[in-house]
Amino acid sequence: MSADDTAGLLAPAAATDALAAALLGGLDPESCPQRTNLRIPDGELLLMPAASGGYAGVKIAGVAPGNPARGLPRITGSYLLLDGPTLRPLALLDGAALTALRTPAVSALALRHLAPAGRPLRLVLFGSGPQAYGHLEAALSVRELDEVVVVGRNREGAERLAAHARALGPTARTGTPEDVAGADLVICCTTAREPLFDGRLVGPEATVVAVGSHEPTARETDTALVRRAAVYVESRAAALREAGDLLVPEAEGAIGPGHITGTLADLVAGRMPAGGPQSCPQLFKSVGMAWEDLVVAVALFEAAGV
Repeated sequence: MSADDTAGLLAPAAATDALAAALLGGLDPESCPQRTNLRIPDGELLLMPAASGGYAGVKIAGVAPGNPARGLPRITGSYLLLDGPTLRPLALLDGAALTALRTPAVSALALRHLAPAGRPLRLVLFGSGPQAYGHLEAALSVRELDEVVVVGRNREGAERLAAHARALGPTARTGTPEDVAGADLVICCTTAREPLFDGRLVGPEATVVAVGSHEPTARETDTALVRRAAVYVESRAAALREAGDLLVPEAEGAIGPGHITGTLADLVAGRMPAGGPQSCPQLFKSVGMAWEDLVVAVALFEAAGV
């Protein structure tokens, strides 16, 4: 399936529901095969296999930092979906389009459980690329937003995203990193390798989602935020391999491996204690996992009725 073929087949909420159903059905992210990374002269080649239920699949993705200057997407790739029992190929999907759908869906699933509810929220969104657009729509699928503040290095791109947000309903403008001080939600989907904002400014009832990095030395959030936050991840094993947002503070001696509060599966299964108002920020750090690609690829395949 091309990017055009997948567009419109699966709404963000339906992709989020598929992920939740997989976790409730017993899929264990801790047993998911780890990502294989191959450094090449102009970027990185990623290989992400997974199998669950009646399906298997593998994503081959390329990350080429120089592509935007060439007028090409930074992330490219393909996803091969296979029949589980026979390993017969069933479909070939556009890998970038799949990633653009599944990453916001994972974040939306975390937001369902972590984001403040019962009132309109103020979102500060870092980034202005495809993931930022996807995360805006994902956030709107799970919470009412009354204001969106876009923070981006590319001012024109940030202005375009703010205009897109206004078309979807909320008021929207561009802003600066200091706007996190009044945010209910902070979503980071950038290529940054250093913290984007001062974590001391984030309020105790805010929820922060960081999805931009899967490298142990790159991060979007700082040590100050991680140290004071309740931290949730897709998988402890994956986070302790790849989440620079956690590994850098650990290397500094600011936190230990036990600082992780829980996982996405814990949230979905209701294993985390319910309580009143939050006493500290909630941080969901995502690195992206192969099981997520498989679940959303299967949902797309079945929605297509092939």
